[in-house]
Amino acid sequence: MGVEQDRTLQALEIAIKMEIEGKEFYLKASDDSNNELGQKLLKSLAEEEDIHRQTFEKIYKSIQKKQGWPAVTDLHPDKGKHLRKVFSEAIEKAGKGIEVPPTELGAVKKAMELENKTFDYYKAQQGSTRYDAERDFYGLVAAEERQHYLVLLDYYEYLSDPAGYFVGKEHFSLEG
Repeated sequence: MGVEQDRTLQALEIAIKMEIEGKEFYLKASDDSNNELGQKLLKSLAEEEDIHRQTFEKIYKSIQKKQGWPAVTDLHPDKGKHLRKVFSEAIEKAGKGIEVPPTELGAVKKAMELENKTFDYYKAQQGSTRYDAERDFYGLVAAEERQHYLVLLDYYEYLSDPAGYFVGKEHFSLEG
């Protein structure tokens, strides 16, 4: 195996591990959540992490068989639309009167840290590869991880202050 192939396989192994850890974290956090919004959002994030893992595994097998980086992957980023839809539908149903244990806020903060970590890793991989297909793929995955972070940030802000969240998002006028 060439040095570049070894580097790529090692990077993919790390990515697969991070996606597995992310899925496991989201599933546990979903189980521990005491509200429907958290459960739905966290399960959706777990599903997205699993899609990433599966895609990385397919790429890994292709590289390992010396077939090169596949031109087409199963990753079809939607710029966070699915997660935003899950989030907006759930907060509409939950409204402003939600009780949140501190453990849930801690879990969301941890999730945001995980998303930042994977984003940084994928951006670093994007910048270190010599191949366009690999660079483009890591850019797509990094963009998805950034969307995950932004949805989690909205969720955190909502949990911290539900009434304030609605005021901020709806930009109510305070004029008389």
